[in-house]
Amino acid sequence: MTKIGRILIVEDDSSIGMVVRAALEAEEFEVDICETIGARDSALASASYDVMLTDVVLRDQDGLARLAPVLDKIAHMPVIVMSAQNTLDTAVRASEINAFEYFPKPFDLDELVLAVKQANARSREHVDGDHETSFEANMPMVGRSPAMQDVYRMVARLLRNDLTALIRGESGTGKELVAEAIHNLGHRKTGPFVAVNMAAIPSELIEAELFGHEKGAFTGAVGQGIGRFEQAQGGTLFLDEIGDMPMHAQTRLLRALQSGSISRVGGKANIRLDVRIIAATNQDLEALIGEGKFREDLYYRLNVVPVLMPPLRARPDDVGLLARHFLQLAVKEGLPTKTIEDDAIMLLRAMQWRGNVRELKNFICRLVLTSREDRISAVTISSLNASSEIAAEMVAGGCSFESAVSQFLQDHRQRNHGRERVYARALAAFERPLLQMILSQAKGNQLQAAAILGINRNTLRKKLTEYGLAGGRGGETRG
Repeated sequence: MTKIGRILIVEDDSSIGMVVRAALEAEEFEVDICETIGARDSALASASYDVMLTDVVLRDQDGLARLAPVLDKIAHMPVIVMSAQNTLDTAVRASEINAFEYFPKPFDLDELVLAVKQANARSREHVDGDHETSFEANMPMVGRSPAMQDVYRMVARLLRNDLTALIRGESGTGKELVAEAIHNLGHRKTGPFVAVNMAAIPSELIEAELFGHEKGAFTGAVGQGIGRFEQAQGGTLFLDEIGDMPMHAQTRLLRALQSGSISRVGGKANIRLDVRIIAATNQDLEALIGEGKFREDLYYRLNVVPVLMPPLRARPDDVGLLARHFLQLAVKEGLPTKTIEDDAIMLLRAMQWRGNVRELKNFICRLVLTSREDRISAVTISSLNASSEIAAEMVAGGCSFESAVSQFLQDHRQRNHGRERVYARALAAFERPLLQMILSQAKGNQLQAAAILGINRNTLRKKLTEYGLAGGRGGETRG
């Protein structure tokens, strides 16, 4: 039987190697496996391969550390990187060697086989790889969840080109951080990174802000003004909150993207652009297009490469990594050194982060500033957050805590004609549903509920009995 290509797998996990080998041989590939860098180099020196699949962390060395000199001699051979080190740094290092594809473990076997077929076809056509200069991972993004791995892969694919990118995601997910990473890790890193928030500029000034103006172009233009496009020459222009850009400015932006040049407000000279455009939004642009508030043709110009930032609720496994990362940042900013317990991480993961990563970062800073303990526990978090979390639930339900109290007092006066014991009645009205909600959140575990509330378990038992809520289990639970 004629083999369609010869594949070298560099993988020291025998189970993964066997599975991948079997899948490729089923597709009529000839497959060799080695487990060390030394064996890899010997195999490449003694045989010709169409595609190589390599792990990063191998038994003897880093799988990518000495790979570039090898590939210089066999530039036509595509390399597919497989790694359990699912960070932006790994994706960028794969990009540095011009890897054909990067697969974070665990990967979809069918997708891997498809990538090998595509790489094999390219190898047979002898299309040379384009080796660029190395990139420093000086703009780290934290997270190893599958959702963040998708982001890393998209960032890595954008580093060696100037394609326009549109970053979409909820507020606080880190859209500007992604834009900075694309700039700082790419070939424009020596140029300026200029960020503009569309929502922060008055509508009547936005064109002058972006494109600049000539003297006398409008009232108050006493001299020539250089716009953000010109400031970003040779670098990257980041247009944040692009959905807030007014229609008249959208038209001018579209013209600039189409022609590759701009003219200042009140000016006639065309200025050629050497700028990469990255836009970002937390809005539904398709809905805005349907409402006539955003140009469809501009949308297609901006959405060349879409990058979707996941909300924090879609990446709960990253909460612990982020929390510890923010604790380290706090130390660099002169705040006290703190560590965080596993039970605190569990509680953070269970909390609702409507402001996403930004809200989590701010919360960690508050913890560092307000907690007296060197180790942050679930009790530490609960003491800071329990009351504000209840208030947030009330706000989400359409009212503030203050308005709820006001409504209670009004109802109390109507029912009781302003008689005594208002404190006891108000406390009971608040405390009983609070205990019910927290006990439900803790799935009946009184020890965990007490930690969330920041009170002693015996105190909790007493209150549960007082309100007729006793019945939750009292034992401990494991993470």
